[in-house]
Amino acid sequence: MLTAIIDYESGNLHSAEKAFQRMAREVDAGEVVVTSDADVVARADRLVLPGDGAFPACAAELRGHKGIYDAMVEAVEQKGRPFLGICVGMQLMATKGHEYCETDGLDWIAGDVVRIEPSDKALKVPHMGWNDLVLESDHPVFSGVNSGDHTYFVHSYHFRVKNPAERLAYVDYGQEVTAVIGRDTMVGMQFHPEKSQDVGLRMIGNFLNWAP
Repeated sequence: MLTAIIDYESGNLHSAEKAFQRMAREVDAGEVVVTSDADVVARADRLVLPGDGAFPACAAELRGHKGIYDAMVEAVEQKGRPFLGICVGMQLMATKGHEYCETDGLDWIAGDVVRIEPSDKALKVPHMGWNDLVLESDHPVFSGVNSGDHTYFVHSYHFRVKNPAERLAYVDYGQEVTAVIGRDTMVGMQFHPEKSQDVGLRMIGNFLNWAP
């Protein structure tokens, strides 16, 4: 079993690598590698797409690494490999992003990435720190996780999902802010599971054991 964390030069991957490798050992999920090699992405059993920064820059970097991009799309769309997007990696699953300019996403989950606009103007953007999950699904990545559990966020934009069934969890930040999305063999987390202590590590382990 091989899990590939895709390196397309859009994020610090060290903490993610350590967290995924730790949980792979704990749940006996095989090898985890950080890779910019399209051949490794193509043969991986599951894929993780992180992302830090602005949506347009991450989208450009991902598409600029054409070999990785094509291998990832084929693995997910044609081979049905389990896929996890994290932070901007999750946002890239959208139809379009609206940060600075309108930018095409992967269109794997219909919807738009829009700025967070809390009803309480005392709430600052970016949404940064710990917040309580509200689970809307019994998805396998939530095994052992409950509404009220905390995860760690750093973002100014969130995913407005077109199909409510594809929003699996949200948090309250002066509005409902999408926290987890998913359908078929894909799941995305707006928060950083690798920085979310026991809850985040459990969700990483659940993803590594997920067999959709």
